[in-house]
Amino acid sequence: MATASLSPSRRAWLRFKRNRLGYWSLVLFCVLVVASLFAEVLSNDRPLVVRYEGQTYFPIVRDYPETVFGGDFETPADYLDPFIRKQITQGDNWALYAPNPYGSQTINYFAEKPNPSGPSRANWFGTDDRGRDLLAQLIYGFRVSVLFALALTAIGVVLGIVTGAIQGFFGGKTDLAFQRFIEIWGSMPELYLLIIFSAVFAPSVGLLLILLSLFGWMGLSDYVRAEFLRNRQLDYVRAARAMGLSNAQIIWRHILPNSLTPVVTFLPFRMSAAILALTSLDFLGLGVPPGTPSLGELLSQGKNSIDAWWISLSTFGVLVLTLLLLTFMGDALRDALDPRKQDV
Repeated sequence: MATASLSPSRRAWLRFKRNRLGYWSLVLFCVLVVASLFAEVLSNDRPLVVRYEGQTYFPIVRDYPETVFGGDFETPADYLDPFIRKQITQGDNWALYAPNPYGSQTINYFAEKPNPSGPSRANWFGTDDRGRDLLAQLIYGFRVSVLFALALTAIGVVLGIVTGAIQGFFGGKTDLAFQRFIEIWGSMPELYLLIIFSAVFAPSVGLLLILLSLFGWMGLSDYVRAEFLRNRQLDYVRAARAMGLSNAQIIWRHILPNSLTPVVTFLPFRMSAAILALTSLDFLGLGVPPGTPSLGELLSQGKNSIDAWWISLSTFGVLVLTLLLLTFMGDALRDALDPRKQDV
């Protein structure tokens, strides 16, 4: 009796939790995403807090000239400089550094080995061909990829739901016109358009997001359309019409909540596709602007520097782990929302 009193969403959540691989994949993925949001605290070449000669400074949020810490120039302090580091840590002075004392664009000019250098005590994952810390690049690059994938997925879901709902609910000539438009729009060469726009406009994350969003909604639109075509014939929709509800009320309050199963199941796989798309474009040099941390750019470096195996291996490991977690989550969601599985 207790099981029968549970709501459908609660039963779906319990079925999802029963899939241990999918559930712990969700937990681990959320932990990684949240940790990446605090990348500046985890990996930064500036100390979080400095206590120097009785004064407290916060270099993580403000630039200080090196003269503040006993230097000779008014230029921003380089906290990797052995002299500055000695000044802020000797005597009663102290500094709290991030666990990984390198930022996404930090070049260690005081490295003991030429770049790219392998893993060491100073650089746990080694450095890339520009001398940047590889662990910092992976942390910031993962954040860029995940946030880009979330934004692209959100835009694609909104456009897919709107277009699919209009096609499926109204049907007839409206559905026919949308289907012909999708066939024409889907046949356009997406990669060629990206190459053309990359040559005309300055590379930016916003431009890339807009271009990929123009094509990323069509797959979900077909699923939503099919659900609306099926649900609009059911008795509860006819009852809503008989009660005098408007089309917008029927779509929003009745059909859409009963058509969200393919949408929710679609999300992890759409995110995987978005991460792969960004990585591939960065690998080809058509993605984010130069200087932005990118997994695709690291893979390109690994291809060009075969001897620097640590670049390819670590980047490939992060990418595979991310895609595996999303795949396991998608499989668990699909099983949890399967209407044929009624047991908890």
